Amino acid sequence: MKRGPTGRFEVTACQGEQVRAFVPSPMPPSPGIEMTAARRRLLEEAEAALAKLDGAALHLPEIDLFLYAYVRKEAVLSSQIEGTQSTLSDLMLFELDDLQVPIDDVKEVSSYVAAMEHGMARLKDIPLSGRLIREMHEKLMAKGRGSEKEPGEFRRSQNWIGGQRPSQAHYVPPPPHEVLPCMGDLDKFINAEDGMPTLVRAALAHVQFESIHPFLDGNGRIGRLIIALLLQQSGKLSRPLLYLSLYLKANKTEYYRLLDKVRAEGDWEAWVDFFLKGVAETAHSASLTARKLADCYQEDLIKVQNLGRSGGKATGALGCFRKRPILDIKGVAAAMSTNFPAATRAVQALVDHGILRETTGKPRNRVFVYKRYIDILNEG
Repeated sequence: MKRGPTGRFEVTACQGEQVRAFVPSPMPPSPGIEMTAARRRLLEEAEAALAKLDGAALHLPEIDLFLYAYVRKEAVLSSQIEGTQSTLSDLMLFELDDLQVPIDDVKEVSSYVAAMEHGMARLKDIPLSGRLIREMHEKLMAKGRGSEKEPGEFRRSQNWIGGQRPSQAHYVPPPPHEVLPCMGDLDKFINAEDGMPTLVRAALAHVQFESIHPFLDGNGRIGRLIIALLLQQSGKLSRPLLYLSLYLKANKTEYYRLLDKVRAEGDWEAWVDFFLKGVAETAHSASLTARKLADCYQEDLIKVQNLGRSGGKATGALGCFRKRPILDIKGVAAAMSTNFPAATRAVQALVDHGILRETTGKPRNRVFVYKRYIDILNEG
């Protein structure tokens, strides 16, 4: 449905140039989202996939282990969309204090993990709102590039998207004095009890946040986090296990085209369809990843348990690598509350059976990776 522009333009000055800044109208759109039979089917398929994912996660023996790894996968993907080059292995090495990684990039990814975990924890106390969004942004921008760009504060200057100068911009968000009112309206919409399906609300809220672009940097990553936290807050997911970064990265051109179409034509329906398809695809993929990780661990556990007397320590070491797929001997010894020689023997047993791989090639300070586990997380 084409409703016309979903906001108004305000002429403002930016770096000595006159630009037309877009001020989005408050949510929800009018008229409301047209729920055709085809769109209802998309919604039902997406909700069914979410329910399956939530069920699969709840039946995992240790859901926090899956969440630990999956959150880090999302952090890498979401940061890659913004131009970082860090990999999942880089991040885990950084967390191990092995600094032989692209330090600026990996600091950004590490900060994204901190922002995500902060949001998940704070939802127990406060709703998803401008306050929580600012708190997450402060964590996100604490380290690495962008740390000087007012972490945790809505912007007080004009920003723009695309182009070297404001006059060349692809899109100019609202002027600074409109940011707070726009975010206030978004708060009300996110937490409204008006019967709108949660997934539709998440789709609309994401676009509205991206249109407001309330921070000087980090808007894309926070905008993607809002989706996961809104689903957790609503009870659609018991844990925030749905992250659309891989889907958006794979469909980046279409994603930006649909955002522009919403603003210029008011075609929310095309965006909602795209979003619902992404939710279904991503939820199916996450369910499959959870199952593959559980199967991988169980298969390797059986191998280790058949080792006889040495199997006990090796089983303990395997459990350590399930929690942290990249570790050194010191980390294994600490996690198992054992001495260095015992941890070395346990790890070596896992290497001998092809479960772990040493990555440094050095005789000292060796680092080991649970490669098949990492490979499953890296799929896609």
